[in-house]
Amino acid sequence: MRVTGHAYPWDVVGDPAFPARTRDTGVDSVTLAAAYHATRAATPLHPRHQIVDAHGTALYRPVREAVWAGRRLRPVGPKWMDTPDPYSEAAVALRAAGLRVDAWLVLTHDSRLGRAHPDLAVVNCFGDPYPYALCPAHEEVRDYAATLAAEAVRDAPVDGVSLEACGQLGLTHAGPHEKTDGAWTPEAARWLSVCCCAACQAAWSARGLDPTEVQTTLRAAVRAPADSIVGAETSAALLAARHETTDLLRAQIVDGVRSGAPDAVLTLHAQPDPWATGPSPGLTPSAAKDVDRLLVPAWPTAPASAELVAAATATGTPVDAYVTVLPPAQAEALPAHVDRLLAAGASGIALYHLGLAPRPGQDLLRTLAGRSHGWRPA
Repeated sequence: MRVTGHAYPWDVVGDPAFPARTRDTGVDSVTLAAAYHATRAATPLHPRHQIVDAHGTALYRPVREAVWAGRRLRPVGPKWMDTPDPYSEAAVALRAAGLRVDAWLVLTHDSRLGRAHPDLAVVNCFGDPYPYALCPAHEEVRDYAATLAAEAVRDAPVDGVSLEACGQLGLTHAGPHEKTDGAWTPEAARWLSVCCCAACQAAWSARGLDPTEVQTTLRAAVRAPADSIVGAETSAALLAARHETTDLLRAQIVDGVRSGAPDAVLTLHAQPDPWATGPSPGLTPSAAKDVDRLLVPAWPTAPASAELVAAATATGTPVDAYVTVLPPAQAEALPAHVDRLLAAGASGIALYHLGLAPRPGQDLLRTLAGRSHGWRPA
């Protein structure tokens, strides 16, 4: 049974106790951010700070001018950290404690670049832009993501690579001061997550669809959500166009990773619902075969999370269930939740989050790791 824990470089750098504390939780490996979106993170156990304001997307490796010169899309380093290679410094410390390290890469979720280059961002059928979401239908976005992945693992301590947002983001964005929860039905959210940027419209046209008619139909479906409004043929074509660009994106990223870390275990954040967007995009027909493991979101402790895991295991690719020990998850519900996920076929548990969790959360991490390692099918 594989048990991993997630962390940021700033959790490790400057805290000499972090590696041993992490090892004592019972996790086998740490999924460590190497390219990550903006966040404001608590560091309750760090000896030097309590909050890190990572106010923009950053590459936590050296940004080499020779690689990025002349490109519109290019990463920046983390100005909130003093070390020149935060990922590697943290990874070396973790490996010295006997832990494996996976590089955690967030790919198309980038508010900085989406705002700077709105022509490359996802846009819905009403013309509303989603600046946090770069659309992979654009070759420029795919090239950027593949180069970012290659640079993140180049000459770095890497045992595996975890690919988040390896596809299209949609309506939902868990960003600062989000005020959209509950505003739309799940059906309306699906149609508002269909990207209508210029590249996506060109892909529709190639499949025989009229982009103007498609957008009119999508707007009608949002106003009165019903699958029958969009129609099965149009719906299938829209999904096929999205999956085609998702497959192209993933292929380039995998090639980029393999160029720098040929033996790394590849984990893909994914959901079995083919329409899913976000950090864990819906699986395309070929996605599971291209990677070594799937990471399926299971933060809600309701039985539906176990159903997602069970559906993902049908691909034949090993599945890690992604579990948080942070609120709103209730500590008393988590042991039984992990048992359900393992019974549903998960061959690993990925715990969130080693640096964000206060001392009671560290105890809970230890409990869940121990329960996972000792679990046996009934």
